[in-house]
Amino acid sequence: MRVIAGTARSLPLKTPEGMDTRPTTDRIKETLFNMLQTYIPDCVFVDIFSGSGGIGIEALSRGARKAYFIENAPKALACIEDNLAFTKMKDRAIVLKQDACAGLTGIYEKHVDVIFMDPPYDQEQERRVLEQLRYAKYVSEETLILVEASLHTDFSYVEELGFEVTREKKYKTNKHVFLRRK
Repeated sequence: MRVIAGTARSLPLKTPEGMDTRPTTDRIKETLFNMLQTYIPDCVFVDIFSGSGGIGIEALSRGARKAYFIENAPKALACIEDNLAFTKMKDRAIVLKQDACAGLTGIYEKHVDVIFMDPPYDQEQERRVLEQLRYAKYVSEETLILVEASLHTDFSYVEELGFEVTREKKYKTNKHVFLRRK
């Protein structure tokens, strides 16, 4: 796994050993950031269920002003810290060593531009996070919330939480779902 573009372009990133994380492939990451390119410069980016930190680091490399990494697995946290040091991006990163929902309470921003989450598939973690984000003061109608999920994950409930699906990009085994507050 590597950084695709920006100031840290082509730098390799560490990934946690084992099957606890599922790093986003370079091809999917490139497609994702092609869709996000207008949102990234000077944004505040949140990477929930960060794993190795590859998505948040890609955002920083492409010009995000600040990135939050929310992760609670010790091996993944070590990778995030190593990758931030290696890419020289620690000064623009905040690593919250907590469960996803607890970590959301540690974000002290007036506004967050992009929130990305890649939770374990088929455990309804995205719903738990969205239930909490519906009350977060830093989430506005302009905030883009992006969920990486398995192809069969149902998002029909988001309207009752005050969100709407604005776009969906499907791949072979997963999808990216774009949400905004209504």
